[in-house]
Order: sequence, then C-alpha cells, then structure tokens
Amino acid sequence: MGAGEAIILGLVQGLTEFLPISSSAHLRIVGDLMGSDPGAAFTAITQLGTETAVLLYFRRDIARIVGAWWRALRGAHGSDWRSRAGMPAGAPADHDALMAWFIALGTVPIVVLGLAFQDSIEGVFRNLWLVALTLAGFALVLGWADRRSRRERTLEQLTARHAVQFGLWQALALVPGVSRSGGTITGGLLMGYTREAAARYSFLLAIPAVFGSGLFQLASSLDEFGTAGTPGLAPTLIATVVAFFVGYLVIIAFLKIVSTFSYAPFVWYRLGLAALVVLLLLTGTLDAVPQA
Repeated sequence: MGAGEAIILGLVQGLTEFLPISSSAHLRIVGDLMGSDPGAAFTAITQLGTETAVLLYFRRDIARIVGAWWRALRGAHGSDWRSRAGMPAGAPADHDALMAWFIALGTVPIVVLGLAFQDSIEGVFRNLWLVALTLAGFALVLGWADRRSRRERTLEQLTARHAVQFGLWQALALVPGVSRSGGTITGGLLMGYTREAAARYSFLLAIPAVFGSGLFQLASSLDEFGTAGTPGLAPTLIATVVAFFVGYLVIIAFLKIVSTFSYAPFVWYRLGLAALVVLLLLTGTLDAVPQA
C-alpha cells in the first residue's frame, strides 16, 4: 500500500465512521477495488484516528463524566455502594457519574462477543455477500426505527437496562455493513431516545470499545506490518492521521444534521450501496472473499 492509497482509505474511514453507513464495509469495498482487502487490523487501527477526534470534540463532556465518577467513587455523595455509584438515597442522581458506569456496562457485550468471534470477524464476516445483506437489511431497520420512534428520551433518562441494550446494538457492528453508530442509534431510537441523544451516546459508548480494539490489534500486529498481503506501518499511520482530521469535521456536521433532519438519506444510501456491491460481485469486479 502506497501513501496515496493510505490517504484514500483514511478519507473513507473519516467520512464514514460516524455516519450510520458502516466504515468497515466501506474500507472493505474500497480496499478491494484498489487491489486487496486492507484487513480487520488495518480497519481497527485507523479507527483510533477517528476515535481520537471523538476525544477532542467531547473533551469537556468526558472530563466532566470522569471527574463526577471519581468524586462519587471516593464517597462525595456517601459511603454506601449506591452513593458511590452516583445514586445517593434521598438526593438527586449524579447523571455524569452514572454515565461513566453506563458506558462501562454497555461496553461489555462488544468485548465479550468480539473476543468470542474474533476469527469470524477477521474472516467470514468480511464476505461481501454478507456485507451487502447487512447494508440493505440494517437500512430497513434504521428507516423503520426512525419513523416509529417516539424520540422523547434524553440521556438524563438513560438506565442500566438501556445501557446494556445499547451495548448489544453496538456489538452488531462486529459484522461489517451494520455500522457501529447505525447500530447504537437504531437501538436508541427503538428505545424512544431522541436522534441527538442516541447519536451523542453512540460516540461516547464507542470510545472504550474502539480504543480497546485498535490498541489490541496494534499490539498484536506490530510484527506483521509490511509482510506479504498486509499494509505497512507507515501507510497505516498516514491513514489514521487523515481519518482523525476528517472525522473531527464529520462529527460537527453530523450532530447538526441529526438535530434537524431524518435518517432517510442514509437509508437510501445504504440500499444503493448494497445494490452496487451486488452488481460488482456479479460482474466479477469485486471478490466476495477477501484476497491477500
């Protein structure tokens, strides 16, 4: 992989990571069109760039949440377990402290399922027939959820049960084509959360999962960079940096869009992309199974 290809893949990652259209599917498709599938490790590592953009954009929210969690844990609201969790008896709940626990709770499903299905994630799940199916299928689910949702709940109304459900929806993104943000946003809409609340929580919930996955892949792939069939370390870093800058701009635009418009354009885009993938597979332009 050369620098030009790395920049293109970084642009793709940055443009698609936060939109409900699946960045992993786009990297899989674009990578194949350029010669070979860049692989699950490359995808996970470039996501470190876009997730760093999340840290920058939500830095005040993150600092407030972590600070509230630490104060509650140290006993600022009381010494019993409920107070340390941010739910003191006879006093208002500390929503920021609770948010930290909810993010941790919602991260459990993707960690457990990611480890359990690691081989499938790096292999069979990257079959483009499956990607096309999930792109189209989840487009219909997202569209239905957006039309049917009451869109009344805010993040202050998040509960432990909903945190786990958000986490299960996020875990569906282990299959390319589902989309991490698309999964969590769809789940949030079906649970009655507003579009903006579901989108903001999807960003926060992704932080530990994406950083954990990316750092794990980076540590386990250091001795493989540059070997036959794998992107080199330099192109991977170039793509990651490009993804960071582009991703930051996309966050700003996306949060403005979802507070005003429906998800219908993303639904139609997903359906169109699924149809294009099928056409390219039938004509032999794309290989269904990742090629080294």
